Amino acid sequence: MKKITIHEVGMRDGLQMEEKLVSLDTKIAWINQLLDSGVDIIQIGSFVHPKYVPQMAETDDLFRHFSASGRNNENVVLSGLVLNEKGLERGLKCGVDMFCMGVSASETHSFKNTKMTVDEALTRIVKMALETEAADKIVQVSVQSAFGCGYEGPIAVSQVERIVNRYVDAGLRNISLADTAGHASPAQVEKLLETVLKIDDQLDITCHFHNTYGMGLANCFSALKMGVTTFEASFAGLGGCPFTAIAGGNVCTEDLVHMLQRTGQSTHVNVTKLIALAKEAADHFNREMDGKIYKTGALTY
Repeated sequence: MKKITIHEVGMRDGLQMEEKLVSLDTKIAWINQLLDSGVDIIQIGSFVHPKYVPQMAETDDLFRHFSASGRNNENVVLSGLVLNEKGLERGLKCGVDMFCMGVSASETHSFKNTKMTVDEALTRIVKMALETEAADKIVQVSVQSAFGCGYEGPIAVSQVERIVNRYVDAGLRNISLADTAGHASPAQVEKLLETVLKIDDQLDITCHFHNTYGMGLANCFSALKMGVTTFEASFAGLGGCPFTAIAGGNVCTEDLVHMLQRTGQSTHVNVTKLIALAKEAADHFNREMDGKIYKTGALTY
């Protein structure tokens, strides 16, 4: 039985696409429910200007709240996404445990997201990541659009390999491969991971899949077969990247946990509590969510 790490990104990647705002009190309540569920890492938010992503306006307040008042599960790591030096500065002041940052493998997506080329963004992110490690914080660097781009289509394996090599050369080995546009297929996942995992035997690879074309769980299973043990997912399947051509939701956390438990992994997470939260999200946004298990219930035998 493998110990699988679940990095819950619904409070950031999940909410950033939602027009109906979630209040600070509701966010606190949802985070407390995620803490109760036993997930390993919770991404509370991103340090972006609220003018561009209004849903992230309380990110600093949320980190201060959970740093000051304590958590109902002290073993959970609280992560935050930073895009630039100002965001990093904010995060260092308000209690972030783990900083997530990255670059896109797609030139078009990179420019739409950051107004920088891939190489410009890479130079900047590597510098930020090293500064973050020097501040004694956990750092995860990512390759976005690693499996395809909504604007450019296929992304060469060699491009992803080049970015990962740049991270490794800088001593950065906690790396997320993100399927930002949801283009990944199971065979492609295995091929890319086979290449990346040969770069350095100390790599700690996370996979972040979107379910845009319905292959999210299949891609997770392929990554699991290749030895990946950390996955990013969003409760209720919320989310999507606002800077890609077709924004599809993330892999649904409760569906992922249910699949893992049915195949003998990740028994530490309470799927019932995740289902209850997914139902709350459905009520809040007044629509059916993308997940399956919150509607059918989990198999318990």
